Amino acid sequence: MKKIHTFLILLFLTGIMQAQDRPQPKPGASPVVNIKKPQTFVLANGMKVLVVENHKLPRVSFNLTLDNAPFTEGSKKGVDELTSSLIGNGTKKTTKEAFNEEIDFYGANINFSSSGAYASSLSKYSGRVLELLAEGALQPNFTQTEFDKEKAKLLEGLKADEKSVPAIAGRVVDVLVFGKNHPSGEYISEETLKNVTLADVQANYATYFVPENAYLVIIGDIKFKETKEAVEKLFGGWKKQAAPKSTYPNPENVSKLQIDFVDVPNAVQSEISLVNTVNLKMSDPDFFPAVIANQILGGDFNSYLNMNLREQHAWTYGASSSIGSGKYVTKFKASSAVRNTVTDSAVVQFIKEIKRIRTEKVSQDVLKNVKAGYIGRFVMQVEKPQTVARYALNIETEKLPADFYEKYIQTINNVTADDIYRVANKYFLLDNMRIVIAGKGSDVIAGLDKLQIPIFYFDKYGNPVEKPVTKKEAPAGITAKTVFENYLKAIGGEKAVSTVKTLAMTGTTTVPQAPTPLTFTSKLDSKGKMMVSLSMGTMNLMKQVVNEKGAYIEQQGQRKNLEGADLADMKASAAPFEELQLQKRTDLKVEGIEPVNGSDAYVIKDGKTTYYYDVKSGLKTAKGKVREQDGKSSSQITNFNDYREVKGIKVPFNLVQNVGFELDIKMSEIKINEGVSDKDFL
Repeated sequence: MKKIHTFLILLFLTGIMQAQDRPQPKPGASPVVNIKKPQTFVLANGMKVLVVENHKLPRVSFNLTLDNAPFTEGSKKGVDELTSSLIGNGTKKTTKEAFNEEIDFYGANINFSSSGAYASSLSKYSGRVLELLAEGALQPNFTQTEFDKEKAKLLEGLKADEKSVPAIAGRVVDVLVFGKNHPSGEYISEETLKNVTLADVQANYATYFVPENAYLVIIGDIKFKETKEAVEKLFGGWKKQAAPKSTYPNPENVSKLQIDFVDVPNAVQSEISLVNTVNLKMSDPDFFPAVIANQILGGDFNSYLNMNLREQHAWTYGASSSIGSGKYVTKFKASSAVRNTVTDSAVVQFIKEIKRIRTEKVSQDVLKNVKAGYIGRFVMQVEKPQTVARYALNIETEKLPADFYEKYIQTINNVTADDIYRVANKYFLLDNMRIVIAGKGSDVIAGLDKLQIPIFYFDKYGNPVEKPVTKKEAPAGITAKTVFENYLKAIGGEKAVSTVKTLAMTGTTTVPQAPTPLTFTSKLDSKGKMMVSLSMGTMNLMKQVVNEKGAYIEQQGQRKNLEGADLADMKASAAPFEELQLQKRTDLKVEGIEPVNGSDAYVIKDGKTTYYYDVKSGLKTAKGKVREQDGKSSSQITNFNDYREVKGIKVPFNLVQNVGFELDIKMSEIKINEGVSDKDFL
């Protein structure tokens, strides 16, 4: 089976990334903002209501938030997630279909979760929409049918995450930083999810969906008196009740800088995260200096980290940092996804930039520009109802001064270079950080060993393990020829495969920033012709063609003819089953055995291309390619999954390709010796 060529996908991806990462113009002088204060009242059950009249537009938004303390779910982790999924799927009074139809009729938005609800609509429908929000939140109808559907979806999502390097990295970071028995460290697994029953969801809702710490923020074209009457009528019957409050020991940072490594054999990029815990409240004097320090380090496009790893070294699409804040312990995190071959170098640069902000005072120009940019974003957001609602809620839940946001700009402008230096040393704890890396051990461990930073090894669930054995010798007698022959035998036999003259595949995938799924089409001819395309509806986003005249790539109407190495590479890919030719080669050899997607695979290298074949099944599990472009190299890998039989030949119906993110292509139809004509390759 051929590998999907990544060049056209990378072109599309580059356009997306450039659009979202392009530096913004420097803002001008800081404006004065006026944030209207809410009128408030409290129901007898404890729910606090905040109302902001704003008659500029005929719209209203409702935001119900339950400010409960975090809690662990233990062996039934996933019950709260399922509760979120089930609230809003119909009520005890109204079916799911009728409820959704009425919302659509009003052109309103409404959603629910285990921690509250949100709705927005035109003001002339706001009374009825508030009734529906109250009904959905306070009278949910948890049925076995809906429970089974949502549980199956969640289980399917867990399976998809099993091979996702970002998902594995995120899980292990939180497990190691907070611990598995902490609300921020425990994770949903197939085992815990299977323990959850409908009764558990009902109990979870009854225990935690209570009014003691509930806040309802209403903003828009409404009258306070009328709104107060409606809220009292709709929410006054909500039974007074307090949610349980649990406390947990604050997690401790490590005693010295260390690397925590997770071996993910299918990774073509390493997910790197430098993390330590922080206790930073919004009411702390350090809050604004810490926020600005983070912007300088990794919060802005022009930050130290992004300018280094992306702009200077071109190792990544982006490097960033974040610092949490709030009533409970959170984390500081600096992270990026980089090519395997530069993982150790990227770690060195991360450390360099964090040291820089801890040892060198930021320049006045940089500080001024970062503060101006941050203030500009604040001003742009402050007119949005959701922003005003969040600010009003923050003042209540975070116990902030009433004029916190009126003084926001002034407080930011008061941050000095000395403040940045102080908080960088207080919150960016380089000497007590974990450098958590999820990547391909066979490619990166040797380089990491040279950094002379202690390395500890963990599995993809954060359990300690021994240093992985990343490569084994192939048994005597195993040659590239026998591996290729075994593959052809495994998919149906060389004789049957030789009868395949054309191969047509149709499937769907998604990419970041795209509003709808994309249609993937691939057609191959044994005469050396190929066509691959990605389209959105009737619009063809990209098309790649190889024919007897040459090869070209077309992207949104712009065509580029390929030459040299790109042309040769494209032509080499234009075959339904390249192993028919590869088995005739005498210059290829088995490099060894490596783990791929949880199973051992024979590794065969052909220049910048690497093939992986499962030791037991003989099937091709992956194909990697190192590409040179503009003097820089990048690695891409395609994983082949879900082999099914089509006319006696086994072909993969699922291709997962890493092109800076995981492009998961699921085939809906594959045809052999039909559905292909010469017109496809024009």
